Amino acid sequence: MKHLISLLTLLMVTLVGYSQEIPALKNVVVILADDHALKVTGAYGNQQISTPNIDRLSRDGVTFTRAYCNAPICSASRQSLLTAKYPHATGVNLLFTPFPDEGNITVAEHLQQFGYQTAVIGKTHWNNWVWSSLYQDGMPNHGFDQIIDRNQYREFLQKNPAPAIPEQLDYYSRENLTLDQMAERMNYRVLPHAVADSHSSGTFFANQAVQFMRENQENPFFLWLAFFEPHQPYYFPAEYAGKYQPEKIMLPQGSPEDDRWVPEIYQNMTEEEKKGIIAAYYTSTEYMDKNLGIVLDGLEQLGLAESTLVMYISDNGYLLYEHKRFEKHTMWEESIRQPLIVRLGSSFRSGAKEEALIEYVDVVPTILDIIKIEPMQSAQGQSFGQSLVKGAEHRSLAFSEYLHDNLAMVCNKKWKYVFTTGSRDLGIGYQTGLGPSGMVHRLYDLENDPMEQRSVAHLAENQQVLLSMQQAMLERFMQTHPDGHSCPQELSLEGKLVWFCEPRDVGADPQLTPVPIRVFNE
Repeated sequence: MKHLISLLTLLMVTLVGYSQEIPALKNVVVILADDHALKVTGAYGNQQISTPNIDRLSRDGVTFTRAYCNAPICSASRQSLLTAKYPHATGVNLLFTPFPDEGNITVAEHLQQFGYQTAVIGKTHWNNWVWSSLYQDGMPNHGFDQIIDRNQYREFLQKNPAPAIPEQLDYYSRENLTLDQMAERMNYRVLPHAVADSHSSGTFFANQAVQFMRENQENPFFLWLAFFEPHQPYYFPAEYAGKYQPEKIMLPQGSPEDDRWVPEIYQNMTEEEKKGIIAAYYTSTEYMDKNLGIVLDGLEQLGLAESTLVMYISDNGYLLYEHKRFEKHTMWEESIRQPLIVRLGSSFRSGAKEEALIEYVDVVPTILDIIKIEPMQSAQGQSFGQSLVKGAEHRSLAFSEYLHDNLAMVCNKKWKYVFTTGSRDLGIGYQTGLGPSGMVHRLYDLENDPMEQRSVAHLAENQQVLLSMQQAMLERFMQTHPDGHSCPQELSLEGKLVWFCEPRDVGADPQLTPVPIRVFNE
């Protein structure tokens, strides 16, 4: 009995400590970048990039170093984030799949029930335009009272004549560029877009975010601010010309194992083009950081900084010639290991860094936990509140999938296992020209080979590790996939992984066919 009382006392102290340490917060601002690589941030140790506002958020908040997106592609990751469900559970695995309203509850819909005003500003990638003619009551808003996107930006430009921009500068344009001019399309010449900062899209979205907060400062609000930067072609206005010089860029070297997976569009790029692409990416990142600063300043000026949970993330990462390519769509660390910074008032664990293993499906459960709103029953993630508050470990394993290429990954802090069926060459324009790879198992020792240059899946001493990681991947699929109960039991372990890695999306053809396919479930 004495031991039981001591245990209960300890449990009560732990729970009370947890609740008392978290400041009383009523508002939520999630700032989502597009394709922002973790390593291109001052807060994560990059001395070349200028990101003073992300760094400021990091100094005031908690910075996580081992957060993984659940899909290295925009739409699948974003809809997974909003619902706290894995891409295979939301039904959005492919780039142009419409976001199914039925069967998915977003955090915005959930918070509306508790009196929150909700807004999404910037990029959604819901792809509902694919089914626009099929919705009888208009396209769904997925729980957002206010939606401000490029349509509103175009209206702003029509009503507010843009100021003159320097005539002596060259400006970026895709006009007359063909698909095989990839370096030009990716802005290797590091050209600004033909717009002044005051009238640029990122600045517009940041200002709209502040306006939304101003209009709703008396009531709890949830703001999902999704910048388009630094996604290629690396947008930035005229004032940012010449910020970074390509000749000062150091190129990653990669390894011989990378060669099998390099898309044709990158195989003949010159060193000048590669360095220019990276310089343009850095410039777009700095521009995005400036706009993030507008929002942080707005919170301060409105007196909301201490009552607002602020989170900075990116939908996925990006390879800047690591592994000899420029994209996400892979399971290397640069593609899936993401920035994640959380601020709960300026004095709560300011400057703390945590190595807990986090998945992006955990983001929404954590937000609800921190603001003391009941959890979403449909969520598949779990709150990392204890990691945020006490520095506790969170997960033993992280999972990600990219079903365009029938690709899935599980990792812990020591090992990473990557599986692909290899049934087709790389998709959506990233073909290698070598044809389908066939089934491939890769195992990386992240402690001894952090750059993932050599798979050790073939080594005899690693076969037990390989098997345990395969079983862990299958278990994650079985527990979270809506078709898990239908997986044929006669299949081998490998066969079951093949079965789960086939996308079952209902909606748009991945090649951007404008006519919906498989509109109705079979």
